[in-house]
Amino acid sequence: MAKLIIIEGLDGSGKSTQISLLEDYFKSRSIGYKKIKLPDYDSPSSTLVKMYLGGGFGNNPSDVNAYAAGAFYAVDRFASYKRNWQKDYENGTLILADRYATSNSIYQMEKIDKEKWDEYLEWSADFEYNKIGIPKPDLVIFLDMPVEISQRLMTSRYNGDEKKKDVHEADIQYLNKCRESALYAAKKQGWKVIPCSDGEIPLDIDVIHNKIVEYIKEEI
Repeated sequence: MAKLIIIEGLDGSGKSTQISLLEDYFKSRSIGYKKIKLPDYDSPSSTLVKMYLGGGFGNNPSDVNAYAAGAFYAVDRFASYKRNWQKDYENGTLILADRYATSNSIYQMEKIDKEKWDEYLEWSADFEYNKIGIPKPDLVIFLDMPVEISQRLMTSRYNGDEKKKDVHEADIQYLNKCRESALYAAKKQGWKVIPCSDGEIPLDIDVIHNKIVEYIKEEI
């Protein structure tokens, strides 16, 4: 039985909506679980992440290299694991994670040359799962929403105020590169990819939910 299920997706992909639906699914079937959301913005462990996203090290994502930024997030994940869910995980509780170490492959790997992507994937996995010692996921699902659609959804979320977008959300070119790196990592590491649109039109949320459930049933 899978113990650690990760839902990934670019900002505006509908990830939060799908996780909420998945929680309802677990509850309706009396499946015990614990949800975690990363980064943990309520914890001091996310201080460097918040500085990075808020432009504290520069207004462009590339102002912080892939390894430094990856380490910022890794420290927060380690703190979350040790303080909030290690005991649940070790007791066999299903952990449902909104983002995880896999986010490095999406948001950081694109910053380096493609010929070094495999090297970065290996570094990130070794650093977090071996060196730091957080658990390796059993299932990773990537919600693949084209950036032009996710941008519209995010603009709607912020009521048209583009200034509310962080340094990741506001950089369309960067997000397109992130989507490319995410699909590369998915192929290399065996993630499940769920297309979330039909051309310019987002798919119905229930269609996406049913596909997520299909993959999860194979694991639990």
